[in-house]
Amino acid sequence: MSDVLELAGVSLVRGGKTLLDGIDWQVREGERWVVMGPNGAGKTTLLQLAGARLHPTSGVVGILDEVMGAVDVFELRPRIGLASAALAAQVPEQETVLNVVVTASYGVTGRWREEYERLDERRALRLLDTWGVSRFMNRPFGSLSEGERKRVQIARALMADPELLLLDEPFAGLDLAGREDLVRRLSALARDEDAAAMVLVTHHLEEVPPGFTHAMLLREGAVVSAGPIEEVLTEEHLGAAFDLEVGLTRENGRYRAVARQ
Repeated sequence: MSDVLELAGVSLVRGGKTLLDGIDWQVREGERWVVMGPNGAGKTTLLQLAGARLHPTSGVVGILDEVMGAVDVFELRPRIGLASAALAAQVPEQETVLNVVVTASYGVTGRWREEYERLDERRALRLLDTWGVSRFMNRPFGSLSEGERKRVQIARALMADPELLLLDEPFAGLDLAGREDLVRRLSALARDEDAAAMVLVTHHLEEVPPGFTHAMLLREGAVVSAGPIEEVLTEEHLGAAFDLEVGLTRENGRYRAVARQ
């Protein structure tokens, strides 16, 4: 297996504050990672580095056999599928759902004068169907529920057949039914041997889809633990990451954590 993503001694400082501190991390082909940690731990910042949206203050970031700082990021980004609240906020509210997905072919968030082939539109429709939102293809993106928007964002992230898929808190704002539907769909994607390497950022263990293989825990911009998911998601490591005595259960591939009384 080759490294899809490799960070060596990576730190990021903004406004005198250290957001990431000496991160070493490798993501290989076929791996599905979940990244967790308390608010302010550096999870979204880490994903922005992985998505070629930020440059490190120090250290080396390698993405898909390219090195940040020595590659045109506008050529690199189309090879990375990204779904995040920040990207969704750039989508015009009146853009149709079909256009939200198909415009990923050009790496833009709104359709203007560019022309798309029927092949592109057919692929977009297949993805919308896979994620259960094809019936909304002609609806404005802004009219969708939060759960529907999240699934459209993931369909968009997959449109260009990426080599790396990054999902930043895809469960945020979802109710129980929406969360469980998305867990099921992401679990199916994780178990697809042909799917890209994946990194999922989440706050809650209940949101970790079965089929994910690795985990990283962050605290104050530093790695608490990283590796195979069963070795990382333990009471000891979770307690260290969240500064809390944790009781952990696992059933049918799903995790649950509660504070010990």
